[in-house]
Amino acid sequence: MSVVPAEVLPGSARAAQASASGAAELGPRARMWPSLVAVYRAQLSRARVARIPLLFVATFQSIGILIMMRGVVDGGSEAEAVVAGSSVLVVAFVALNLLAQYFGQLRANGGLDHYATLPVPPAAVVLGAAGAYASFTVPGTVVTAVFGCVLFGLPLTHLWVLAAVIPLAGAALSGLGAALGLLAPRPELATLLGQLGMSAALLLGVLPADRMPEVVRLARDLLPSTYGVEAFARTFGAHPDWAFVVGDLAVCAGVGVASLAVATWAYRRAAVR
Repeated sequence: MSVVPAEVLPGSARAAQASASGAAELGPRARMWPSLVAVYRAQLSRARVARIPLLFVATFQSIGILIMMRGVVDGGSEAEAVVAGSSVLVVAFVALNLLAQYFGQLRANGGLDHYATLPVPPAAVVLGAAGAYASFTVPGTVVTAVFGCVLFGLPLTHLWVLAAVIPLAGAALSGLGAALGLLAPRPELATLLGQLGMSAALLLGVLPADRMPEVVRLARDLLPSTYGVEAFARTFGAHPDWAFVVGDLAVCAGVGVASLAVATWAYRRAAVR
């Protein structure tokens, strides 16, 4: 057998070698932003029909809590805490509870294999799904906040702060919900963890902190939604301390980045198994 240098090969042979080597090369991975937008749109269209009824449930649940608490709380800081907590509870119901169930079922039925075959970054899958689920919380949160302010006689002047509270609290809770769903060994356990997280947001976020024992207050400080509730509740005053509002929102943002990073790691871990 003789060895012939590549320079003396006929043009057709060189072309065949080039085509063979080119066929073996994989295409470049999709960029982060286009992948994120594509996953977000796909999740938004997929979940629109299935999740809208659950969004009504979340909104009616929060409105029912406001009506119930109206017979217990008259006004003041306690009313501010109830309205803010009930509004953020809509975010917790969708972003934490439903997202944990979604990723738990996706892992159980092999849906992660589909995403693993796509040339998209893992962070785009997690962020796209989290963003789509968090988007469903906007109407319910606004309706709950307006209803609560009217019911308790609170001002609507700074209701625009929800434009920052919803995405930041939603990011923190969505990352936590996605991580719970991806790390749970069974979908039933993911559903249970998501419901427990939503129950914690209900009990620790809606009830006034002044009436809680010290141990419960410490647990409340560990819940990501607490800082969204505090930021929203501070804006009901005549002269809000915007430094504290920005500080609470910054904590939400930091927790959101950390929780989404954990969810991305959990996605990689679940996708290779």
